[in-house]
Amino acid sequence: MRNNATAWNPYVAGALSGVLAVGSVAVTGKYLGASTTFVRGAGMVERLFSPDVVASVSYYLKEKPIIDWQFLFVAGIFLGAFLAAKLSGDFKIQAVPDSWRQRFGPGLGLRAVVAFFGGIIAMFGARLADGCPSGHGLSGLSQLSISGFLSAAGFFLGGILMARLVYGGK
Repeated sequence: MRNNATAWNPYVAGALSGVLAVGSVAVTGKYLGASTTFVRGAGMVERLFSPDVVASVSYYLKEKPIIDWQFLFVAGIFLGAFLAAKLSGDFKIQAVPDSWRQRFGPGLGLRAVVAFFGGIIAMFGARLADGCPSGHGLSGLSQLSISGFLSAAGFFLGGILMARLVYGGK
């Protein structure tokens, strides 16, 4: 059960996100983003099995498969979300979320297949767009860029559309 006394104020969380975005530029000279980390992680795993291939792929020459600030940022997202859920009392381990179970039943197989292919589509889109929602949305909006506003609008509209399609408009 959720303990509202320990829940974060969304305005404070938003302000801290802004401080993080400014700090990212001030310290690293780069804007927030996360999708490149997953590509670099894939390159690190692939390098274990076929280092020659990774050394010759032009994409990995551009986006070197290394642990950098952005990799640690993504690890921090995971750790921060975990801590926030534990501290607020919202944390629970479940293979099939309640909303999915209500709509499609308790089966893990369908949930796993949909999650897997959804992840592939999301990563393909992030790479095609040369960035993810945090990169285009947070960083683009903070720079007041037209592409940031268009991306954010597309992310929200796409999310609303998919939620209505998957969960039936509830």
